[in-house]
Amino acid sequence: MIPQAGAILGLMAPNTDFFETIDPAAALRNRFSDAILRALGDDFRDSDPVIRATTNPEFGDFQVNAAMGLGKRLKRPPREVALEILQAVDLDGLAEEPEIAGPGFINVRIRTSALVEALNSIDADHLGVAPSKDTHPVVIDLCGVNVAKQLHVGHLRSTIIGDALGRILERRGRTVLRENHLGDWGLPIAMVLHRLRIAGIDLDALKLVDLDTAYRDGQLVTKMDVRGMEIVEDRNIGPHRIIELEEQNEGAQQQRNAAAETLVALQQGDAELVSDWQKLIDCTMRAVVDILEKLNVLLGTEHNRGESFYRTHLPGIIDTFVDGGLAVRDDGALIVRFPDRERPMLIQKSNGGYLYATTDLAAIRHRVVDENADRVVYVVDARQRDHFKDLFDAARMAGWGVTPDGHDVEMVHIPFGSVLGMDKKPLKTRSGDNVTLASLLDEAISRGRTEVHRRAGDENAPTHGFSKEELDRIGEGVGIGAIKYADLSNDLVRDYVFDMDRMIAFEGDTGPYLQYAHARICSIIAKADEDPDVVSNAPLIIGEPAERALALQLLQYGPMITEAARHLEPHRICTELHGLAETFNSFYQQCPVRKAATDELRRSRLRLCDLSRRVLADGLGLLGIEAIQTM
Repeated sequence: MIPQAGAILGLMAPNTDFFETIDPAAALRNRFSDAILRALGDDFRDSDPVIRATTNPEFGDFQVNAAMGLGKRLKRPPREVALEILQAVDLDGLAEEPEIAGPGFINVRIRTSALVEALNSIDADHLGVAPSKDTHPVVIDLCGVNVAKQLHVGHLRSTIIGDALGRILERRGRTVLRENHLGDWGLPIAMVLHRLRIAGIDLDALKLVDLDTAYRDGQLVTKMDVRGMEIVEDRNIGPHRIIELEEQNEGAQQQRNAAAETLVALQQGDAELVSDWQKLIDCTMRAVVDILEKLNVLLGTEHNRGESFYRTHLPGIIDTFVDGGLAVRDDGALIVRFPDRERPMLIQKSNGGYLYATTDLAAIRHRVVDENADRVVYVVDARQRDHFKDLFDAARMAGWGVTPDGHDVEMVHIPFGSVLGMDKKPLKTRSGDNVTLASLLDEAISRGRTEVHRRAGDENAPTHGFSKEELDRIGEGVGIGAIKYADLSNDLVRDYVFDMDRMIAFEGDTGPYLQYAHARICSIIAKADEDPDVVSNAPLIIGEPAERALALQLLQYGPMITEAARHLEPHRICTELHGLAETFNSFYQQCPVRKAATDELRRSRLRLCDLSRRVLADGLGLLGIEAIQTM
């Protein structure tokens, strides 16, 4: 590999961070911002140069559109303002002589030497990704498993979105604390535990289906028909119906009381109950871990921090709000009022009981005060938007909007939409039940394997002759990659249709398309049979338009990762990788690699191939998708 220069030719600006200098657009932005200031004065210090990539490479690489808005502000012709800016700008070493086009657009072409120098600089392990200067941890609340319940498709989005965000932030050097806020405490769990014990279920041989059944039965037997009783009494339907409802409600209340007694004993630390409770958690997590491994998600049991962890913190949360005058009693309940909305936030019931909001406040306090996190991210569906607005505002009122060392805390709710079926309705089974995540993944893996086996039947396919086990492994990576890419490439807050035929396609904006692009580049490099050390040290030759386009595309990767991390938007990576795959395909079609005119040109193009491969692999890794080498 060519040694990295101490400063990048043409792009290095005074007092500018090294990693900001590998982006030609950022370099132009710096140069033209300075030019606007010099040309127009201090009133225009913060003016945006409005740098855009050109739609037609014949006119240059970038277009500076600032003169249009500035001309309107100055009440002068934009072309005249553009000329004044050009007279003040210093593009030495960065760009060729710019041209004014149309009413005042400035077309700029980056010098080839500057492009080469920038490519040399990103051709390293960092690939142009800038490290964050923030040393505080980031907490990401994801997955949100409830003990005794199977994972459903809603958990798919929370889990893979949260995992991708964690990977992106870690790629920039942040310490990420993944936390699965396990629903492992309270009356519903005690109810399940009670049902299993009275049913005589062997908890040492417990299966998820046993938990699911106990949960459903518990919900059924504790359901009181209060509305039914009101209707019967109002309409005088008859004493026999009243007796039936009274017996039903009395039985439901007895079951509730039994569950409450179980919860009290659990809270008091009954050794046998605590042991049985842990068996429920272990059974749930065995199924969860199996799914997480299939999904290639970096989340394990060590990341569990359930509601039970915070149970001893809850009295202190109440004291903070009462002692600080931040909450008031309303008919015995404790509520927090906000000046800009009518709805209050309930943090303690009139009977002294706590709520999810109380536990969530305890979690924020722990994450900020004890873990010193300055960014707390919750990946939870969009229906919880109001809850998180109230939660964050209440936490700031309590003083948990600042870390112990004085940094402002960014609290973020990443809302996401629903996964829909082909009928545009929430995904359900034919029987009307919620689709389990396990069944969804099994379908994806099956479809991926079927497609890979079909393609391997072609005698010219790279996978022809592979064993069934090898093809199955590749097919699993394709199936899982298809699901994850389809989810992450969408605007997160929008619902999306689960269309497996589209997701699994090897063409278009899909995960398999990117995996195939990566595998294809691996094949190109392997067939060239060049010494990797020779290729990595080959001088880059950027002569053809397609080579130039590929160079500019590769240089966008690092800055894009910075933006994806800043805005917490994994779809930016999907867009960038798809653009890179498309640009590489054009490059490969227009610029022969193995049959290049000279050895020097062949090695240069192989180096571009290898850099493209590494960027694709890196980006797929940030999405948690396998970069398959042979397809």
